[in-house]
Amino acid sequence: MSHLFTIGPVEMYPETLEIGGKQVPYFRNDEFSNVVFSVNEGLKRLLFNEDGEIVLLTSSGTGAMEATIMNCFTKEDNLIVIDGGSFGHRFTQICDVHEIPYEAVNVAFGETLTREMIEEKLGNDKFTGLLVNLDETSNGQLYDIKMLSDVCKENDLIFVVDAISAFLADEVNMDKYAIDAVILSSQKALSLAPGLSIVALSERMLKRVEVIDSKSIYFDFKDHLKNAERGQTPFTPAVRIIIELEDMVKRLEEKGVDNIIKETNEIATYFRKRVKEIGLDYPSYPLSNAVTPIIFPDNNADVVYKELIKDYGFVVNPSGGDFAKSMFRVSHVGNQSIECCEALIRAISETLKKLE
Repeated sequence: MSHLFTIGPVEMYPETLEIGGKQVPYFRNDEFSNVVFSVNEGLKRLLFNEDGEIVLLTSSGTGAMEATIMNCFTKEDNLIVIDGGSFGHRFTQICDVHEIPYEAVNVAFGETLTREMIEEKLGNDKFTGLLVNLDETSNGQLYDIKMLSDVCKENDLIFVVDAISAFLADEVNMDKYAIDAVILSSQKALSLAPGLSIVALSERMLKRVEVIDSKSIYFDFKDHLKNAERGQTPFTPAVRIIIELEDMVKRLEEKGVDNIIKETNEIATYFRKRVKEIGLDYPSYPLSNAVTPIIFPDNNADVVYKELIKDYGFVVNPSGGDFAKSMFRVSHVGNQSIECCEALIRAISETLKKLE
């Protein structure tokens, strides 16, 4: 059998695949508007953002990251950016392009983000916001959302959370943690095709958006929010993915966010136990339930990655750069189970024996 153990796209569910095989309908009508209304209200409930609003963007998650910075901050702001890997670093690149002042809190591989690391930066200047990729997907580190929330509350910082891979794997509660914007993408735990991203805005953030000129036509949140009042988007949306999302949101609500996180945690915990049992390891810093980075002491992760595809049809996330040979990552979100994990563990173990 072939199976995706990648963190995006993830292994999809049969119900979604069935919807994806149908004709894409016309969308400038009441029928599609009702789908958008349903999606937006469901997402607000799943994110505990009842008083906020949802923006649907036909783009990758990076597009939503850039759109959030363009619509929520100006050159008068000064941001703290948690830069612990390629995805956290992307926030710094976007800030550079749009000339938004920031200070990066650099988290080296193997290092755990602490409150002291952030406070060291806060003591130097006046800041207005904090940006974090909650699960740094490139290495699996899960940052402490309560600590980050407390820092933001105590320093009156706008709190922006890229939860693209953390959502539905780890706790992302906008009300509980006073999060002002959450960024999501369709191809992670939502288990849909790539192409749709989502930005959830708090009531406080909506007031900022109102008075900021985004300097963009396509990514103008004010235009998106105005169109959302009639269940539409300013430009052609990812129609099929939004229809798939309506079905997925209903099923997620029926199951319950806490139950989904609990299941994902059980799969991740089982998998990590088995990783140790076959003689491999994973980093000691806090890990997201979404993904496990596996460390290969013989620096043959790239070889094992290719053999898993060739011999078993199993696809995991390779690591790039300095970690190409020493690590790859395995996803626990999407259509996964303990049985899937066990099949992958057996395949990795058999492959390592063949390579001895």
